[in-house]
Amino acid sequence: MASPKKKLQGLVAATITPMTENGEINFSVIGQYVDYLVKEQGVKNIFVNGTTGEGLSLSMSERRLVAEEWVTQGRNKLDQVVIHVGALSLKESQELARHAAEIGADGIAVIAPFFLKPWSKDVLVNFLKEVAASAPELPFYYYHIPALTGVKMSCSTYNYLGKKTNQMLEAFERKDFSSALNYQFCIQRFINFVIKLGFGVSQTKAIMSLVSGIPMGPPRLPLQKATREFTDHAEAKLKSLDFLSFTGLKDGNLEACS
Repeated sequence: MASPKKKLQGLVAATITPMTENGEINFSVIGQYVDYLVKEQGVKNIFVNGTTGEGLSLSMSERRLVAEEWVTQGRNKLDQVVIHVGALSLKESQELARHAAEIGADGIAVIAPFFLKPWSKDVLVNFLKEVAASAPELPFYYYHIPALTGVKMSCSTYNYLGKKTNQMLEAFERKDFSSALNYQFCIQRFINFVIKLGFGVSQTKAIMSLVSGIPMGPPRLPLQKATREFTDHAEAKLKSLDFLSFTGLKDGNLEACS
């Protein structure tokens, strides 16, 4: 990973927390996950223990262990590992922030408390200052979800659409706007399709398992596993866009959209 002084650039994938069928964290595939993001998707920045990673469904001990594993596996492979340290308790957020600094994370992020909520912007800022002060050497990001409480847009498509998104950005940079639009429309067609089916953390895990071949497992309760119907429809759409050429393929090839 890079020095904390380095500017965060490029795509940032909000990582999924792989789990076994029994709901325990599957640490054994995180190294493979890192390699997949870097080699297949061209993504070298990650956001750990956020919404997509079910961070607030993990225990404090699990959050620390997950953060440690991503930092360890990402060393010399990833540019930036940003750890979400938000919690309902200020003390827990501060503890997680200190831990992130100790293990060599590149930054921390914090969501606003959402049970006993800050009643004004100034109160929120004071809360964030207290957390940031626990890891003063690390860049600090505010994890802003104003509709935490209703709108389910928790997916992180860069886990499996990072390659196509990078191709879109590269086309734009070389002023090939026709290709950039084509890539964008391809990505949007898939996203629109799965949103209509119902899209959240559970569905993101199912899609990532299909595209990467890495078993992401089910989500932790109270979330429910994606339905077979969703998985079948998503797989068919992936194949129609050539995100999957055939069942079991995990090459991440998205050339059909080009």
